[in-house]
Amino acid sequence: MNLSLANQFTDNLALKEKVALITGSTSGIGLATAHLLAEQGANIIIHGLVPISEGLELKQQFEDKYGVKVMFSDANIAESEQIDLMMLNIKNTFKQLDIVVNNAGIQYTETIENFPREKWNAIIAINLSAAFHIMQQALPLMKERKWGRVINVASVHGLVGSAKKSAYVAAKHGLVGLTKVAAIEEAANGVTINAICPGWVETPLINNQIAELAKQQGTNITEAKHQLITNKQPLPAMATPEQIGNLILFLCTDTARSITGASLPIDGAWTSQ
Repeated sequence: MNLSLANQFTDNLALKEKVALITGSTSGIGLATAHLLAEQGANIIIHGLVPISEGLELKQQFEDKYGVKVMFSDANIAESEQIDLMMLNIKNTFKQLDIVVNNAGIQYTETIENFPREKWNAIIAINLSAAFHIMQQALPLMKERKWGRVINVASVHGLVGSAKKSAYVAAKHGLVGLTKVAAIEEAANGVTINAICPGWVETPLINNQIAELAKQQGTNITEAKHQLITNKQPLPAMATPEQIGNLILFLCTDTARSITGASLPIDGAWTSQ
């Protein structure tokens, strides 16, 4: 087998006949990843809490552009019953599931003593528990075919802590731990499980943090954004969703078949300090 990455991508068929679920894929990292996997021939399950009309429009765009089969799900993955229904629909539609990108996530910032209980529960449910419930049902399908890829989108906050992010840091550390356990359990089954740990990325998730900082500092959005980045990250620029998506794509290829159980920072040297 030729495992050259360049050769795999020559004909845009590196993932032909694979089926990929990307949670939180109507924007940001998830949407960029969905485009990259579809470009390589994968059939796609687009997922997100957007109006049905918007989801179906995305579905049509992907089918027209890439010629792959696409399904849209608006499952609320904070609820395990809705995850069960989504996974049943995937099994009935595709009869297989080869790639899972657990990308959906939410954020809320507050001190521990003032952290609303409902926010804690929601962040743990979406950022951690949903990945477990999805993997629990996806891994048997991957093992049947002796091939599978799970990429858990953790965070630099799965490796280090920051003030006012107790739920997010706890969930992302948990996701890194879940990744390690799953990788050990599935190592002999042709299934790799990895976590990626982005630092600052140009996504809607951080817009509120930038706006809050601008308000606190009495400055504009551009200055607040620069301050937010450089306060933690030596590289004074955010990554793009496409850069993160390309790492996810690489981890889906046969070239990366020996990489499993890893937690890969993409953080502009944040965790090198």
